[in-house]
Amino acid sequence: MTRGIFIAGNESAISRAVEAETLRRVERFSVALIPNRFAGTPKNTAVTNEKRIALDWNPSSPISARTLVLAAENRMDHIDEALLICSPPSIRSSAAELPLADIEIMINDHIKGWFFLVKELASIFSSRQRGTLALVYSDISGSSGSKDDAQDILGPSSLASFRALTHGLLAAAHREQYVTAGFSSSDTGNEAAFAAFIFKNIDETTKRTNGKLHKFGKFSFFK
Repeated sequence: MTRGIFIAGNESAISRAVEAETLRRVERFSVALIPNRFAGTPKNTAVTNEKRIALDWNPSSPISARTLVLAAENRMDHIDEALLICSPPSIRSSAAELPLADIEIMINDHIKGWFFLVKELASIFSSRQRGTLALVYSDISGSSGSKDDAQDILGPSSLASFRALTHGLLAAAHREQYVTAGFSSSDTGNEAAFAAFIFKNIDETTKRTNGKLHKFGKFSFFK
């Protein structure tokens, strides 16, 4: 019986690398991308692959989170590993000129949405008493650009929320019957190696290492 791997997040270099690594491991997997509804940013690029099951997701809706998890289970028979990847888009603007619609989208889709989805995944893993919940994010602070460029205020706020959620779930992992693992990267441009690092550590996770935050970077050793 093949592993049921479910991936959720917005389209990014990390999510694309994780999908590519997943393709090497299973016959099929399911993906739910956060729709890009921000003004003035490139929209999600459609990816077609016979192994890739694309699922619709409205992150701002708790009902959609439940429907999404049920759909993933129905299409794959079961979810063994859920990889949640937070890599929010950069919205550069001064505080005074922040579009109100973009503020709402970031909070609803890139903050609230993770809590709704984690709740649904935790429910099925708890009832089944097995499964792996992996939370993935880039741990690079600040934003690129010159000092004269407008700063990205929304993206780092979303990432900080996801990081706090990850640490809270890792701290509570010892009380759960399923595995919770965190993965952070401080190395840009090496997403393929980061994706391989994620799966290697998932494969080697035991009860003793449950609740661990695995850090990947220039000085990480691939153990």
